[in-house]
Amino acid sequence: MDLQRAMLDELMGADRNLTEEQRKDYKEITWDSKEVCPYYMARFCPHDLFVNTKSDLGPCDRIHDPKLKEGFEKSPRHDRYLPKFEAELAQRCEKLVMDLDRRVRRGRERLAQGEEPIPPPPMSAEKSEQLSVVEEKIKNLLVQVESLGEAGKVDEAQALMKKVDELNAEKALIQLQSDKVLMIPQEKKMALCEICGSFLVANDAAERTQSHVVGKQHIGYGMVRDFITEYKAAKEKAKEDERLAREKEAEERRKLREKEYERRRSGSNDRDRSHDRDRDRESHRFQERERGRERSREWNGRGSGDGGKRMDWRSRNGRDSGRDKYREWSRSRSPVRHGHKRSSRSPY
Repeated sequence: MDLQRAMLDELMGADRNLTEEQRKDYKEITWDSKEVCPYYMARFCPHDLFVNTKSDLGPCDRIHDPKLKEGFEKSPRHDRYLPKFEAELAQRCEKLVMDLDRRVRRGRERLAQGEEPIPPPPMSAEKSEQLSVVEEKIKNLLVQVESLGEAGKVDEAQALMKKVDELNAEKALIQLQSDKVLMIPQEKKMALCEICGSFLVANDAAERTQSHVVGKQHIGYGMVRDFITEYKAAKEKAKEDERLAREKEAEERRKLREKEYERRRSGSNDRDRSHDRDRDRESHRFQERERGRERSREWNGRGSGDGGKRMDWRSRNGRDSGRDKYREWSRSRSPVRHGHKRSSRSPY
């Protein structure tokens, strides 16, 4: 019924049955609305996997809309919301697997104690034919419902939907009757399916085994287990990638620190070498000046015949002695000192 309702919603809109007054307060549903199933948005909804099986979870209470899912996949926020939806789906699947594993453990214990449950027999040809007829009727009615919906005949489409619901109930009854447990000879040994927890006849015919493998319950639990394995592997890979990224970043920082240290060390060595060169040049100039003074002293010593004594006498009496002689000569030539007064008119 949910499938038919979804088809009508897709054809005529989810607000097809609302009055004008109700439409005023109607809020459009988008893929990120609380009413939309996050499991369906992420990958699949577990409620859709086990319909009409012993593991049937019942209908999902949230919206499954292919258009909303398509909009979510095209949304620019897809990559941001997908991990959140997948985490919720993984949590739900893990709960299903935990319940299933408990059932599998109980089944193993029963087999170990010799309490072998009797598997359901295959559907008889008569029941299989009845089921095919009912399914064909449902298919034809759904085609008519779609045509009426496109034509805008809502009342007639809803009337046909009631017939579809009745046929679905008849279909479920046929399947239930075919699942009745019958007695089988005790010499047949039982086996337990580790995937879905179903009991099977050991070494059964290939047709029966294949029928089980392609059944909804086996495929459904296989999808659940595969998703959990894939999700955990992706989480581990993400953690490993994050760890490698941190190590790479730390290695790059270490290399930068070493490079900066080498640069500073090289700059310090350059300054030290420059300082040493300046000091060597200053020392060289000082030595050159000392050698120049030494050569000057040696030359002055060799130029005087008295072995440098004249140089010493000049050093002691050179300038002062010359000035004293000049003063004595000036006083001796002064006319005032000798009593002569030269006329200003006389040339002499």
